[in-house]
Amino acid sequence: MDQAIDNKKQTTGSRIKILMRLLKLVNSTSPWMLIISMITIVLAAASNVIGSLFIERLINDYIIPLTKEKVPNYGPLATAIAVMFGIYTIGFLSNYLFNMLMGVLAQKVQFRVRNEMFTHMESLPISYFDQNEFGDIMSRYTNDIDTLMQMISQSIPQFTNSALSLTFVVVAMFSLSWQLTGFSFIIFAMSFVIVRFLTLRSSHYFQVQQKKLGQINGYNEEMLNGLKVIKVFSHEPESKAGFDKYNEELRQASGKANTYATILFPIMGNMGNLLYVLIAFVGGATAINAWAPLSLGAIGSFLQLSKQFSMPIAQISQQLNSIVMALAGAERIFNLEDQASEVDNGDVTISRGAEVGSMWNWNVPEKDGSVKKVPVRGHIIFDHVNFSYVPEHPILHDISINAKPGMKVALVGETGAGKTTISNMWNRFYDIDSGKITYDGIPIKQIKKDDLRRSLSIVLQETHLFTGTIMDNIRFGNPEASDDDVYQAAKLSHADEFIHDLDHGYDTVIDGDGGDLSQGQMQLLSIARAMIADEPVMILDEATSSIDTKTEKMVQAGMDNLLAGRTSFVIAHRLSTIVNSDLILVLDHGHIIESGNHEELLKQKGYYYELYTGKKEIQ
Repeated sequence: MDQAIDNKKQTTGSRIKILMRLLKLVNSTSPWMLIISMITIVLAAASNVIGSLFIERLINDYIIPLTKEKVPNYGPLATAIAVMFGIYTIGFLSNYLFNMLMGVLAQKVQFRVRNEMFTHMESLPISYFDQNEFGDIMSRYTNDIDTLMQMISQSIPQFTNSALSLTFVVVAMFSLSWQLTGFSFIIFAMSFVIVRFLTLRSSHYFQVQQKKLGQINGYNEEMLNGLKVIKVFSHEPESKAGFDKYNEELRQASGKANTYATILFPIMGNMGNLLYVLIAFVGGATAINAWAPLSLGAIGSFLQLSKQFSMPIAQISQQLNSIVMALAGAERIFNLEDQASEVDNGDVTISRGAEVGSMWNWNVPEKDGSVKKVPVRGHIIFDHVNFSYVPEHPILHDISINAKPGMKVALVGETGAGKTTISNMWNRFYDIDSGKITYDGIPIKQIKKDDLRRSLSIVLQETHLFTGTIMDNIRFGNPEASDDDVYQAAKLSHADEFIHDLDHGYDTVIDGDGGDLSQGQMQLLSIARAMIADEPVMILDEATSSIDTKTEKMVQAGMDNLLAGRTSFVIAHRLSTIVNSDLILVLDHGHIIESGNHEELLKQKGYYYELYTGKKEIQ
């Protein structure tokens, strides 16, 4: 019981912190719009109450005297009505203005949040995306931001307006009759327990709803990405069953959240109607029997205020649910923004001369404030490196590699042997546990990550293109490259041959999935993209895995020209692509078990020999 109370207090405290952080964000986005909105909200709330109070004067000072005059003079009544019209006009204009301003402000906040989320997302380490589903991350950009915008544009203004209206109404009611006001409180106190129960339950299920929404979006994305595999293995029934499970969980959470939320308004509305009837009865009885003298105008004004008393409470209850739901989304957004960015304490940068093909240099700060230029030669050393993704579960064990400038190093081994993990070490997608990695004698931790990665071109096993033309996708490796540079890179990778067969050649527009291109053609574009980057070190992670044998021979010839004079690391299943490597490292469960060139490894007649002769296959 005590634990449940503590958890509840923590949840409430967390929501308050999120709300305060959100309000600070809104205020910093456009302070003047928020200030004007708050002023107009106060005017809108006050005008309605003043209009209701004016009913007392209207009845007592203008309508009743008219009934006693032999020749009624409607001038004062017309003036009073004009005053009421003016009061309500101010309220209408104020209401319109604050709704418009808050709508615009919500769009500004939405624009800012999306920008901040995307900018921060790009600074996050690869490990964050390994641990979080893409669909769940996308849900924060869509569903969570949408609920946040609705909260800013509607829920918060309506909640504030209702809270102010309730405050003004209570003060006005007390000014007319404290007895009837106390009676009104007693009636509504009876409904407080019900309202509180429904609010707590709905807020809980709204949080569950947002979580389930993220889960189903993540599942849908996973199924879409693997749609071909699902069809190949006729796995549609199982996929549908998984979707039905997530969909049913979302339906139940959403159903319960909205059931509890929507029942609040009719309960409060009917309580308002009941209060109206009871006040009419009690107020009339007091006026007739003089228990607590009230004029006819005061009773009429109080009846009007009683309706305004019940409606804000109903609206507050209604908007609270929307606010709670939006806060759940805001918490997920802030959770992403609060993730720690990649740590980068490096101070060594990279640069090259103004002319294409000129030498790359490391800019190493010296203690005296000067900057030493060190030529980028591509000398990479792994010195007894150990690494684990999860503590106490090592992946790489005592890895030592000496990749001299211009050397072609091949990594061979079964799936899970640690080949790709090694490539993740020298571009610092992950940092090593122990040991040392140097690049041209400089520890890579001293090199800024962006500059380190600028020195490496990577062709990944899974090809990813971007929506745009063929030329745009190749130029992605070097935005400053000329059209001739693009053509040259395409020819070297042998992508030029199939590009000319396309209807619009290099101006053919493709989408992120490659459009009608084959996997092999997409791989060729990826290789051309790496070629045009023209960086000192090349990493090929199964770069020819999706290319047929004939195309592979053409690509290999182009790669030999590309890799000449620069350090390269090749991860490959096909041993035919690495026989000309200067150094071949055979890995097994994170250990280097054999090393040497092709001829040396064959003479050893060990693991590599068995792979090359076909006695063993790479799994």
